[in-house]
Amino acid sequence: MAGFLRAKQAGMQNDLSAGIMPATFAPEEQTRYGINSQISCLAYEPTQSLLAVGTNESRFGPGQIYVFGQSRVTKFYHHPSPKSTTLSSSSSTTSYRHLRFVANRLISLDARNELAIWDLDTATQLARYTYPGACALLTDPMLDWALVGLANGDVFAYDLDRERPSPFRIPNLWREGRDPRDLHARSAGLVGMELHPRDIGRLLIAYTHGAVIYSFKQNEPVRFLEYELPAGAPGGNGEGVGVGGVRRPRLTQATWHPSGQYVLTAHEDGSLVFWDVKEGRLVTARSLGDVRVNQPGKGQGKAVQRAPFTKIAWCCKENPDDTALLIAGGHVVGEEEVGMTFLELGPTPIYATSTWEILAAHFEGRRRLTLQTPPGARAVGFCLVPRSSPYFGGAQDPIAIITRLSSGELITLSFPSGYPISPTNMLHPSLSLVHPFVHKIAVSTLDRGRWLGMTETRSRGEMLLKGGAMGAKRRRRYEGRNIIQVAHADSTIRMWDVGHGDEIENPEQLQVDIARALDRYEDVEVTAMDMAETTGEFAAGTAAGELVIYKWGGNNSRAEPSLKEGLQPFVLYEMMRGPVTVVSVSDVGFVAVGSANGGIAILDLRGPAVIYSGSTADFAKLEKKSLFKSHHSGSAGSAKEYAIVIEFGVMTLEGDSYSSIACFVGTNLGHVATFKLLPAAGGYTAKLAGVTASMGDRVVSISPISADTGNQAGATGPVVASLRDGHQVNGILVVATQKEARIFKPVAAKGASKSFDSGGAVCTAAAVAEYELHGFALVAVFTDRTTRAYSIPGLKEIGRKTLSMLDAGRTDATVVTKSGDILGWTGPSELVVIPVWEGSGTGGGNSQDTIVNPDLTMPARPTISNLQWISGTQYVSPTDLDLLIGGPDRPPSKRMLLATAAEERQARIGNAVRGGAAGAGTQEGWGDYLTRQLNERTEKLNIMGDSMDNLEKSSQGWADDVGKYVSKQKRSMLLGGLPRVFMILSNWGWLCVGFRSVAQPDTCNTELPFIVMVG
Repeated sequence: MAGFLRAKQAGMQNDLSAGIMPATFAPEEQTRYGINSQISCLAYEPTQSLLAVGTNESRFGPGQIYVFGQSRVTKFYHHPSPKSTTLSSSSSTTSYRHLRFVANRLISLDARNELAIWDLDTATQLARYTYPGACALLTDPMLDWALVGLANGDVFAYDLDRERPSPFRIPNLWREGRDPRDLHARSAGLVGMELHPRDIGRLLIAYTHGAVIYSFKQNEPVRFLEYELPAGAPGGNGEGVGVGGVRRPRLTQATWHPSGQYVLTAHEDGSLVFWDVKEGRLVTARSLGDVRVNQPGKGQGKAVQRAPFTKIAWCCKENPDDTALLIAGGHVVGEEEVGMTFLELGPTPIYATSTWEILAAHFEGRRRLTLQTPPGARAVGFCLVPRSSPYFGGAQDPIAIITRLSSGELITLSFPSGYPISPTNMLHPSLSLVHPFVHKIAVSTLDRGRWLGMTETRSRGEMLLKGGAMGAKRRRRYEGRNIIQVAHADSTIRMWDVGHGDEIENPEQLQVDIARALDRYEDVEVTAMDMAETTGEFAAGTAAGELVIYKWGGNNSRAEPSLKEGLQPFVLYEMMRGPVTVVSVSDVGFVAVGSANGGIAILDLRGPAVIYSGSTADFAKLEKKSLFKSHHSGSAGSAKEYAIVIEFGVMTLEGDSYSSIACFVGTNLGHVATFKLLPAAGGYTAKLAGVTASMGDRVVSISPISADTGNQAGATGPVVASLRDGHQVNGILVVATQKEARIFKPVAAKGASKSFDSGGAVCTAAAVAEYELHGFALVAVFTDRTTRAYSIPGLKEIGRKTLSMLDAGRTDATVVTKSGDILGWTGPSELVVIPVWEGSGTGGGNSQDTIVNPDLTMPARPTISNLQWISGTQYVSPTDLDLLIGGPDRPPSKRMLLATAAEERQARIGNAVRGGAAGAGTQEGWGDYLTRQLNERTEKLNIMGDSMDNLEKSSQGWADDVGKYVSKQKRSMLLGGLPRVFMILSNWGWLCVGFRSVAQPDTCNTELPFIVMVG
């Protein structure tokens, strides 16, 4: 009965919600955008062109892993419940510390010391194992092993191929290499590990007291590197000036030079120490600002406090000998210009012909650049994006740096210049929500055809993520696309289609830069946004009272230089009456804006011209001002009134015999004002037609709809054009406030109303939503994280559901769309899309995207040079390392089996070409073949020393022959053959004897003698 009475009061004959049953109101999570918690680690895979992101556990959710590819390709990886196979019990929630890509799988090490292997395509965990005290993880793209470093200094190996731990263990070499009575050495802990960039048989282990180079072949340390500052040496922070005694600053990081000839160690006093590996000698030490800080009397004259080093990468160009250092941290605390440091070193001097002074001067660097980070944030880590090579620590020929900031945000910089790279269409929209953080969002339902045509043309560099492939999705469900507008902290606004769980035909993002349009880069904060649904015109207001209106077109002087075609600044309106609180863009060329000081303005873009400029104080001048004043005479009389909701529509207003364009303005004090827009000479005029009595609280939404069909009574081009022919729209307003819903015919009719039975909770978002082929209902979201649907016009509650995934502190930022989708925040930087109608969601499951392209092969790992091999460096192949770590009893790895199959396949092809001799002789099985290969490799490793002895003898024989030849020429010269001999010597110059090394993949080197004559 109450519903029937409300229908009569509202003047509606049709029940617009008759086809919506309570069971059909079933909100279900569809998808999420963003990052659920603070980012803790990053990893990039250049072969597949993928980016992995790990997060910390927080009150907003457990630690999680995301993998992103091109466009919208993504998958997330949840920590499963504990299994009994682990060494110790662990919770299903954790924080991730390290991520690595190996052989198209993902390896993680979390805060609970658990090493895990993930399948990238199925997003399932294949295996896991717990190492108590794990603090470091080392992998290599070509190895089947993960080395896990423990805080006590021990190193363990995990077999990634067999998914089980290995008995191999490296003890704390620093502790064992020192006098057992040295109490200082006993406290040495492990801080990091790194494989030799060219020789996988050598491992650099960084301990708190120094660095050790370990040989897998010899199974022992071959170098100990300990940084000692003599008395009077300033050190990295200058504290040693005038101080007696030897000091040993604590080591924090260590890394190889790309050639493997040098090692860099970083220390807590701010020292960067360069070591010669061959002799274990300190070449030089410096800080970011001073050089030779290990020598008394050098460096700065006063002590300073330096920030700790958070990450150091020894980068190189395509030529690995042309290097530079990228350093996060190490700057003087309190410096105004804070960021990462790029120290260019240039081509490395030839070791054999360089003095120690030349090497020391080289490591002082050619130039130093500061790659700035946003004010108030420091770089706590970074991930380089190499062009193609996964080797050299992922630092060969990088094109960009993805930097992780202390605030939890990301920033992408070009390498090495440090210019900011916009994530628009470079990174997944989820990453853009932390690049930087989001201040405000808005959603508009754009016409599909219009959105498909809104693809901007922008100059941009090489794509950062190119991997993966989009999975199949159901065909598009709606002609209207939900376009989200996201305002970021850097005053940029990005727009993209959040989708309906269906195929997104235009996945591109649009971007506008408000600061550039204003030509003002300080204190620019976006406070309001809106986009027209059919024209795509866009407007954004700022906290300073400026309004920028954008239209689609070619580049102009106020747009970004890189943007050739897209949304361009069209009109700048300086309202200057406090922060802009609301803006609305119609489809027929009108824009309305409200400010915090009560200002209201309506603009006609055909001029452009301001056709109305007034204030909420003008409401008191109407005929019903007595009722309006009585409201203000109460307790709310001292409150300032301002507009917070604006909508355009076309309908027949109360008392009119024609339909007109109307602008409806809702205020924070519960009034709804109606402005009538009528044509005049050469344009339009706007007039305040009336104001409703106060509804007692804040207006949340205004929905102009047709009373006959329930469709929007929007001001669209075809509807406005039909007004010339006398077409009328029987429209009504459905208004939701914080505490009630009201349906009435404007301007000031009472209509029907119903108070929300919310138990203290208030409504924060609402809209009239269509359930396709069923009807319309008012969908609202409340501060108690519930959503409810109400019938129209009866305002009877259809259903009520709890949205437990929403962040209770940000329900006021929730948006309800006209298609019945709820967009809300689950945390500081994660949005969830929740369709309310039955069967619309997907249950929040993972995507069906394909992450790995099996046709892409890993490039060969760099190996030692010919000169290094001649000088005595023993080449160890990945298969040799399998033997050294796994032992002879380890079953053949999958990589070995694939290599064997490839060799057999190649052999069969060769036999067929030679005449089909494949059927003759005895066939060797794969097991026998692998056994023979392992035996041969062991034998070759054991006789490596004998080969070098034979090489020395052969070289000596060549030298003796050359000596005899030279003596013979001398005797000839003394006997009178001077002119002829001089000619021979001048043409030949000198004779060089050596050996050339021919290295084949997974086989030991073979040596061939050769002679080089230089003229």
